Amino acid sequence: MTTNRTPATDRTPTTQRVLTLLDLLQRRSVWTGSELVDELGVTIRSVRRDVDRLRDLGYPVESERGAGGGYRLGSGRRLPPLLLDDREAVAVAIALRLAAGGAVAGVGEHALGALTKLDQVMPGRLRERVADVTESMVTVPGADTPVKPELLIDLGHAVRGTEQVRLEYRDRAGRDSERRVEPYRIVVLGRRWYLLAYDLDRQDWRTFRLDRMGDVHRSRWRFTPRSDVPDPALHVQQSVTLAPYRYQARVVVHARAEKVSERFPPAYGTVMPVRDASHPDGPACRLDTGADDLEVLAWYLARLPGPFVVESPDELRETFAALAVRLSLASQVPGPSTWAADTSDT
Repeated sequence: MTTNRTPATDRTPTTQRVLTLLDLLQRRSVWTGSELVDELGVTIRSVRRDVDRLRDLGYPVESERGAGGGYRLGSGRRLPPLLLDDREAVAVAIALRLAAGGAVAGVGEHALGALTKLDQVMPGRLRERVADVTESMVTVPGADTPVKPELLIDLGHAVRGTEQVRLEYRDRAGRDSERRVEPYRIVVLGRRWYLLAYDLDRQDWRTFRLDRMGDVHRSRWRFTPRSDVPDPALHVQQSVTLAPYRYQARVVVHARAEKVSERFPPAYGTVMPVRDASHPDGPACRLDTGADDLEVLAWYLARLPGPFVVESPDELRETFAALAVRLSLASQVPGPSTWAADTSDT
């Protein structure tokens, strides 16, 4: 159901006024009675009657008196219809289309079912806007193991409730272990899902891939959030792009960060702008990335959109020096002297 909210009054038809009230309750967590009176242009008696009508329709509207009280939508035993404005309806439809081919196991069929229901009640003008986007999309299933939706739900509850959990986990080397963690955030990077958590046994921050998790056991024990929580997106990105690899490289690129990110998206490198006096010649950024082979890493870095300096490791500079000799040789016109210069390698 979609709507564009318009002001209501006591003379407004009851159905329209109730829908306007529902729209308000969905837009903010708590409304006082006086705020709803001002927003709707009705009396407090009308607000109370319309709240009762919403309850009769199955909407769990809660009310609380006193300071900090007011009206709010709570959780109920069944899911009542949602009220969406035009932009929300288009966003939900596109998200459902993406979810139909996404990386969460068992979600595709249900996402298509929800999309079909939404399409039936969506105004023609919005349906055309959604069709323009979804019909131009092609979803290619990834090779990654899909994430179980039950696991996402359990972790989501644990994150919101600051609840310790016990994970059955298999690392990248195939070793199984049990991990007691404090979960902080679920991070989506590319087509993969990760959990940022504090590992209680290792006493350090860790990144866990959700598709490598077995069962998640919730402890019901609450924890106090730590004061040194790292930036979730940055920590996971650095863990994924650096830690798994034999060689970790840091280079300073004399180009804008957004240009470098086009060549090294988040799943392949961390790009941070440099804004200090040591780079006075224009925009610069620092790129952290990694690989198991130095030569492969050098070839990827050679595609950067600007000159760059290798800060580490030293072996990478040596690899570039060797490649420079080979590339210089490749730029020459073949002749006797060219091949003679290369006889030491045969």
